[in-house]
Amino acid sequence: MAKRILVTGGAGFIGSNLVDSLIDKGHSVAVIDDLSTGLREYLNKKTDFFEADIRDRQKVAEIFERNNFDAVFHLAAQIDVRISVKDPALDNDINVLGGLNILENSRKNGVKKLVFISTGGAIYGDTAELPTTERVRELPLSPYGIHKLTFEKYLNYYKEVYGQEYLTLRLANVYGPRQYKGGEAGVVAIFTDHAVEDQEITINGDGLQTRDFVYVGDVVKACLAALEADYAGEINIGTGIETDLLEVVGAIEKALGKEIKKKFGPAKEGEQRRSCLDHGRAKEILGWTPDVFLEEGIKKTIDWAKNK
Repeated sequence: MAKRILVTGGAGFIGSNLVDSLIDKGHSVAVIDDLSTGLREYLNKKTDFFEADIRDRQKVAEIFERNNFDAVFHLAAQIDVRISVKDPALDNDINVLGGLNILENSRKNGVKKLVFISTGGAIYGDTAELPTTERVRELPLSPYGIHKLTFEKYLNYYKEVYGQEYLTLRLANVYGPRQYKGGEAGVVAIFTDHAVEDQEITINGDGLQTRDFVYVGDVVKACLAALEADYAGEINIGTGIETDLLEVVGAIEKALGKEIKKKFGPAKEGEQRRSCLDHGRAKEILGWTPDVFLEEGIKKTIDWAKNK
């Protein structure tokens, strides 16, 4: 059944891909985005767009009061770990207090479900259990991870006290079309864009740090499943495969058929050494498994980068 859905951060990398799919499914979609990293050109023409900061209490309240949202996907966030380390108060202001503004307005206006797009690796920190399940104790190593976890706890509180339904998706490292140009550059996006432009890439640290890289189309598929799932809690969305940065570079070189210019730089502060997510719960509850793996996903990303 068609729903009236709000997507915060809907002009961004993941958000705009999600909006397109929701509209393709016949839903009516509105977007809140301040365009700090998202792009107006990514906005689907069939959306109702509200340019607003999620921390703006009056404006956000008016948007909720004038619309009858059935569901909310909350993606708007400060997403740079380095910025969170440099300015924890700013990260808290956006990712906790801004999130609370969305959550409180959802409660007040009868939103049936809020789907929160959280982080996997940054929440768990360095852990001995790899792939990491949702049962592992969360020990984030950055303010970004701390604040994502804080908002998750607020969601549980609102469920227990007010009956506000929610579901949290803890994403692995997402990559794919629209990432680099949207100002939300992950390592695959940066490496791909630089390689296509024949520019030198910088590998932070020794390049042996690992991540779980999940394609944006698979994340969107998980979001659509989350909308219909009868479940409250946290679900990992990842491939369960550890890939180090040197392997990413090798996959890009293979796809392009040439060697990339590269140098090594210092490791990033606040980032863990290894990260990989178990998606057993996603398979059980959402019927979700990844379809696109790194080699194919990088080819798709390169095709987009060549034509952007």
